[in-house]
Amino acid sequence: MRIINSELETVAVKPSQYPPDTVPEVAFAGRSNVGKSSLLNLITGRKSLARVSGSPGKTRTINFYRCEGRDEKDAPALQFRIVDLPGYGFARVSRAETEKWGDMMESYLENRQGLRKVILLVDIRHKPSAQDVQMYEYLKYYHLDGIVAATKADKVSNNERAKNIREIRQTLGMSKDDKVIPVSALKKTGDGELLGIIRSLLD
Repeated sequence: MRIINSELETVAVKPSQYPPDTVPEVAFAGRSNVGKSSLLNLITGRKSLARVSGSPGKTRTINFYRCEGRDEKDAPALQFRIVDLPGYGFARVSRAETEKWGDMMESYLENRQGLRKVILLVDIRHKPSAQDVQMYEYLKYYHLDGIVAATKADKVSNNERAKNIREIRQTLGMSKDDKVIPVSALKKTGDGELLGIIRSLLD
């Protein structure tokens, strides 16, 4: 599948602001500096669909992107959403802000009928943090786990990549059927596999 059209549909902080729950949604979650905006731009083929900020922790809202995908040139278009969840783990965020973030996430994950899966982003260079582990446990609770995108794959050698992926799987307690996809927004790699997985979730 290739995404042929994408646009920001809604920015929300509470359920009353969400767009109608009428199409499948695939959400992305991760630490504030994990490269989520760059990855979203890569898979949608847009240079600035999601704003890449030099200041981690900028995304404090749930951003809904309306997308149209196509398997082949003349195939029917597939309507779905990519949902950018607010980044976590930024030290300058106050405790009150963190609690607000938790409530925002819970209301979305618990009640969104069209949500098919949450793809967790982790930095391939580092062992997943305690907050990454907590987030993955959170996703397991809602049966939304199973896919991890390991970002910044261009920063490690092939040997390091294999070792670090094993560490990611072990630290997050992933099963053998769960997927870890190394991706690099800089080198434009891994996006095809990720799009293939998103396509399978739309069926």
